[in-house]
Amino acid sequence: MRAASIDSRVMIHAIRGYVMPALVALLVLFGALALSGVWPGARWPALACAVLLAIGIHDLVQTHHSVLRSYPVLGHVRYLLEDVGPELRQYIVESNTEGRPFDRDTRSLAYQRAKGVIDKKPFGTEIDVYAEGYGWLVHSLAPREPVDDPARTMRIRLGGDDCTQPYSASVFNISAMSFGSLSPTAIRALSEGAKLGGFAHNTGEGGLSAHHREGGGDLVWQIGTGYFGCRARDGGFDPERFRDAAAHPSVKAIELKLSQGAKPGHGGILPAAKISPEIAEVRGIERGHDCVSPPHHRAFDSPIGLVEFVARLRELSGGKPVGAKLSVGDPREWLAVCRAMLETGLTPDFVTVDGGEGGTGAAPIELSDHMGMPVKDGIVVVHQSLVGAGLRERVRVIASGKLITGFEMAVACALGADAINSARGFMFALGCIQAQRCHTNRCPVGVATQDARLARSVHVPTKAVRVRNFHRETVEAFAGVIASAGLAHPSELTPAHVYRRVNAWEIRTLAELYPSLEPGALAHGGDAGFLREAWSRARASSFSA
Repeated sequence: MRAASIDSRVMIHAIRGYVMPALVALLVLFGALALSGVWPGARWPALACAVLLAIGIHDLVQTHHSVLRSYPVLGHVRYLLEDVGPELRQYIVESNTEGRPFDRDTRSLAYQRAKGVIDKKPFGTEIDVYAEGYGWLVHSLAPREPVDDPARTMRIRLGGDDCTQPYSASVFNISAMSFGSLSPTAIRALSEGAKLGGFAHNTGEGGLSAHHREGGGDLVWQIGTGYFGCRARDGGFDPERFRDAAAHPSVKAIELKLSQGAKPGHGGILPAAKISPEIAEVRGIERGHDCVSPPHHRAFDSPIGLVEFVARLRELSGGKPVGAKLSVGDPREWLAVCRAMLETGLTPDFVTVDGGEGGTGAAPIELSDHMGMPVKDGIVVVHQSLVGAGLRERVRVIASGKLITGFEMAVACALGADAINSARGFMFALGCIQAQRCHTNRCPVGVATQDARLARSVHVPTKAVRVRNFHRETVEAFAGVIASAGLAHPSELTPAHVYRRVNAWEIRTLAELYPSLEPGALAHGGDAGFLREAWSRARASSFSA
């Protein structure tokens, strides 16, 4: 440590003591050579030295960056590496199975499927199959042929008896990403791709923009705590604005956002740099400062109020399916919602379970890293709660959170999901390179920016086809996985079909790790299993204990 400190001080003094005088000396030398005629071409090196000298003087006198004051001129290399660092790690340093949030193999798979090129891999797995946590799906000695055209035939119905306009949804759809978080061209490409492939595109909480509607795809309109698109002057919910917007024929379902896996307990964040005049108009907000949605809804304050509000949205929308999206925190709060369903007889048509590993355009790191139940555990809690309450047949479960391969989809369905939503998978289809600059408005590929120059990088017709391709190829892979297990439909998957390695010499099925409740066990006083304590504390009248 001592030697490192001495070396750092020596380097600082060397740069200040030698680099700047050297630039001055070179400038004088090249200037003299140019003026004397000995080397007429010296004027260009002299100009370059003059530019570097000006930069160096600026760096020495500026007060914003300590690195530049200590390392004039050369310090800029540090900021250059900071900008391109993620890309350098991805293509030079990382192995195929390293990298976060998505490793190179997964990103490459998404790119290949979007482009319609070969997505196979030779020589066997690079994953350590004896590592703790490794999982696999049991195959059958009597596998089946995959279903024909699964991208269009593998579908689920959203909407129960109270729904007059039910929707047939694909088992794989675009998860919530707002206009604002994504560029106008990215939104149009997603919507057009959804139309080409016959699947749904969730608008995110940023409102229902013209870009969503112009694409022509089926839309799930998400309503967040900011009520963008149906926002009253005081920031609350405006039923008339909601009714008018929900009547649009492209809107096939409504999703009420309660919380998000990447930042649970925190409202959505759109940095001021990304708020264009158009976004401000769509959302009904002012420019010049960050748009931070409230952490909770104003339209209700209890579990009973929540299910009643869901029923009201269904009525205002003309009978379209209405669901709720949440990241599971304390299971008691979700069980309180289940109690409210039982007491009122009102249920959402679907519940989207988001995981703590889910993506976001901007979030406090403490929330992204350490809050929000992971999606697989969240699926178990929601699915088993609905089974135990005797409500599972009335409510579909959709999983969202870093699920973009056929195997991951199969595991989610085995745990209780009916369908899967993906955000970052479809971003990869648009050309996202995981630069992790979403919050800066400097997305290098034009996907997550409002900079018109950068957004032009997304060629809508080309990217729409890639969005369609990624959906089709992924659902076909999913169907292939199910067929290899000897099954015909995702609904046949159970926790017993998936194994997980507990340690080097012990394996268990998910059925052993997540014991199932008997149907109606919670509602009728049966064995509540792992939910026993939380169920005893849950109250339909309050989210509080």
